[in-house]
This record gives sequence, structure tokens and C-alpha cells, in this order.
Amino acid sequence: MNQKWKNVLIVGGGGREHALGWKISQSELVENVYYAPGNAGTLNNVPIQPNDFEKLAAFARSKDCFTVVGPEAPISLGIVDYFSARDLAIFGPSSRAAKIETSKSFAKELLRSNGIPTPQFASFTDHQDAIDYVLMQSHDLVIKADGIAGGKGVIVCENQGDAINAIEELMVKRIFGDAGDRIVIEERIRGQEVSLIVLSDGSSIKTFPTCRDYKNIADGDIGPNTGGMGSFSPVPYVSQDLEQQIIDDIIDRTVSTMKSHSVPFSGFLYAGLMIDNKGTASVLEFNARMGDPESQSLMVRMDSDLLEYLSFAESAKLDELPPMQWKDQTSICVVMAARGYPSEYHKGQIIHGLKNEYSKDINIFHSGTTQDSQGSITTNGGRVLSLTSLASNLGEARQRVYEVADKITWGENGQYFRKDIGTYSI
Repeated sequence: MNQKWKNVLIVGGGGREHALGWKISQSELVENVYYAPGNAGTLNNVPIQPNDFEKLAAFARSKDCFTVVGPEAPISLGIVDYFSARDLAIFGPSSRAAKIETSKSFAKELLRSNGIPTPQFASFTDHQDAIDYVLMQSHDLVIKADGIAGGKGVIVCENQGDAINAIEELMVKRIFGDAGDRIVIEERIRGQEVSLIVLSDGSSIKTFPTCRDYKNIADGDIGPNTGGMGSFSPVPYVSQDLEQQIIDDIIDRTVSTMKSHSVPFSGFLYAGLMIDNKGTASVLEFNARMGDPESQSLMVRMDSDLLEYLSFAESAKLDELPPMQWKDQTSICVVMAARGYPSEYHKGQIIHGLKNEYSKDINIFHSGTTQDSQGSITTNGGRVLSLTSLASNLGEARQRVYEVADKITWGENGQYFRKDIGTYSI
């Protein structure tokens, strides 16, 4: 570890960034963790927005910071390139490497051309061509905005009518703006979803445990997609053999392919996978960042020094470190959201229950929170809090986290959370 990194700057203000900073702050090698802009749950907040590269770079230089980027927007806009050009240490992928997330068609073509399993697909820039394609298909479809849409640009369709409506929403009504100028139409495959995230330095990887997240707003995986309503780790239905197969056939091959194309991927590489009824894994999507809420579930299980691993990855020396160490326990994260999310919702409601005495195995990570003039913590976003618990098994972890969720309230029935996080059927 480069001993000079006493200060760390976390770019972002959500639950993922709070969890990453919480874990990094436990390192013996760090004195101060700063957040830009952070939230009401984070300390040492800096009033700089994630896309203001000039001010972020000036702050990082003034404090001699090692910078870690959380959200997709600054990554896609080139914050890593900006910092690197100014000889500032930063962990994350270049904007070119981040194309694996920022363009679904790019990612799908990369997968197909290199024999990496992914559902059948086609991409379109003309909405009538897309509709004509749908009318020729006999299987169920998923319609995806090509660009980034805050984790919400995927519409799972039950029939051709749903698919045509989705095309109209993305390409004509442009509900996600430029992200829908190009769309990917993908065969819908059924099975069990799993997230596998790795730390990459462009050549070597270190693997995080398996995770399962819940994207839809409502119980039973129905309703519109969100940024994520909960997660748990590890995933019981992914065997060690299957996990190793995913690493060998999907993750390693993707990292080596990007390196061979002179676009090495350094950062958190997130593979969203589907395990079908034959036990075969296919890639649904890649993200060029740590997941949210996967980060919350993973960080509470991590026994290794995260900052050490990030620093070695940034220096392209990840192969010098052993595998990361993890608690032999199950973690679960339940996201508490503002009622109405992901559509319209209220802000500015005082949150009650945060100061209650909770078990040491409970963590409350903040996302959409702020502090009002009286010092009260209030809601300031769609996803407001991420509650995590750690226990010897999934059932116990679920019971503990939901006991806490029932004690936290805001407004007049203003809070909302899924009741089925941690459940699944095979």
C-alpha cells in the first residue's frame, strides 16, 4: 500500500458511497474520508457536485486525496480521465472502458463477438424498425435504453403490446432522454438473477461474493424498475463450481478482451447475470461501478482492508494481494424509499427512529437525506435509507432488518419498502 494516502475523497452522495466510505474509514492507513457531496449520514461533507471535475480535482490536490468514484454519471463523463491527466490518483474506469455500461449495444456486441453467453438481441436507432422487429418475434422480450438511465432503463415485457409501448416510451416520449436514442431489444430469459462484482486493475481481478438485488418497486418483482430496493449476500443457489465458471467464462474473458482491444478496465466491474433452469449463466448487463444496494450488503461482510485493494488496483498491482477475506455470515439490505418513488414523491420530511438503540450487526446507510436548519434529518430523494443486518443465516438477517424497518418512519405514512427482500424461489 502506498503509505502517503492519508485522505480519501468519495465522489457521490448515495447509500453506495456511504457504505464504501464507512468501510474505507476502518483502514489503519486513512485519517480522513471526505464525501462530495455526501448526505446527512456522512461526515466531512464537501459541497461539490459529482460532475464538477475542476472543483473536485482542486480539492483532491489540496488534501492529497486518493479519490474513489461511486456513481455512473461522473464515470461516463470522464472524471477518471480528467484526474489522471492531472496526475491525481483516482480509482475507477476511463470513459472509454465505462462504455461497457454506458452503451448496452457496445457491451452486447463485445459479448457476442467473443463467445460470452448473453441473450439474443438486436439494436435500433429507428423506432419503426424496432417495432417491425418486435412483430416478427415469437418469444418474450426485454427493451433496454442503450445509455445510462439511473438503473431504470430496462423494461421487461409480457407481450408484443408491452414491447411496442416500451419502444414508444423510450424512443418517442424519450422518458430517459438521450439514453433512449438507441435501444436494445433482447430475448427475455427466465431464471434466478445474481450479481457478481469484481475489482479489476485491467489485467488481474479480485472477486466479491455473490449478491442478489431486487430491481422492481413492488413485492414479487413487479412494477417499474428502480435503482434497487434491496439485496443479500451470499446467494445460496450459486454453487462454488458455478461461481468459478462465471469467473472463468465471463469475467476473466471480458477483462482480457477489453485489454486486448487496448481499453483496459480498471475499477469495479459488475456483471448482472441470469441463471436459467439448466444452471447456465448469461450476462444481462455490465455496470462500470459498484452496485447500489449490493455495496451495502457486501461492505458489512468484508474483513479485508478495502482501501489497500483499491490502491493496489489503481497502481495495477492487484496480483500482489491475496483474495479478499469475508465474514462467514449472511448480510441483507432493505432500501427504505419515499412513497411514490420511482415516480413523484415528497421531500423534506423529518425521519424518526434513526437514534434508536440498534444491535451492532445493524447498519443504517443514508442515501437521499439532508439536514434542515433545526438539525433534523429529513428526506431528500427517492431512495432514502439502506438498512443492513448481518446474521448467521438469511432468515435471521431478514427478521432483524425488518424489525428495524418497522421502527423508522417519516411524514404521514411517507416511507415505503419491499417486504420480500431475501426471499426467492427455485
